[in-house]
Amino acid sequence: MTSAEGRSNGRTVLLAIAWLWVLAPFAYGVVELVRKVVVLFGG
Repeated sequence: MTSAEGRSNGRTVLLAIAWLWVLAPFAYGVVELVRKVVVLFGG
């Protein structure tokens, strides 16, 4: 493995962690929104 491949692989892992950092709270918010909408509209 060359140095460039190692950096690319590390960057991919960092990018995946960054997306999880953003998507986890977003997904939680969407789930909570759906739960409250169901309660509000009596679904």
